[in-house]
Amino acid sequence: MTLSEEATDRLADVVELQPTKNAELQDRWDMDSGSEVHQYLENELGDYYFRDDNSLIRATAEAADLVDVEPGIESDPDADGAPSKIRVPELQARIVAVLAAPDERSESVVSVLHKLQEEYDVDPDAEDVRSGLQSLRRKGVVEVEYRTVPTFRLAVERDDLEVAVSD
Repeated sequence: MTLSEEATDRLADVVELQPTKNAELQDRWDMDSGSEVHQYLENELGDYYFRDDNSLIRATAEAADLVDVEPGIESDPDADGAPSKIRVPELQARIVAVLAAPDERSESVVSVLHKLQEEYDVDPDAEDVRSGLQSLRRKGVVEVEYRTVPTFRLAVERDDLEVAVSD
């Protein structure tokens, strides 16, 4: 199956963002709905992606070989399944830098937002921070604790995780 330039670029996004959801690809691809993303995946990239047990979108090994992109996550074979390296957008890299460590009290989206504002002099939307935290959770580097509101902390030690910023 020969892929168009657009399909190859979008496959690279799947490789980079995995594990991901329709909504994340919808934002990246500037599509109108998750259904449109699903249809594109099925029609154009059907041989190169699959959904895992949690219905998250992942690229096949063949897909990763086809595109010249670092995978979104890499795991140390000696670790307990936790990633040792992630490639994420800049906001998510900043979240990792300010988020509570595994042995600290988990914090709310608003708390993380305030830390980002203080540390980086940026003003991201609270929904973007929430989305970033959830994406990092899917990658296995953030855990959620449900109190009055969902709260978050790193699931791995900051020193054990290499974070690269994707384009």
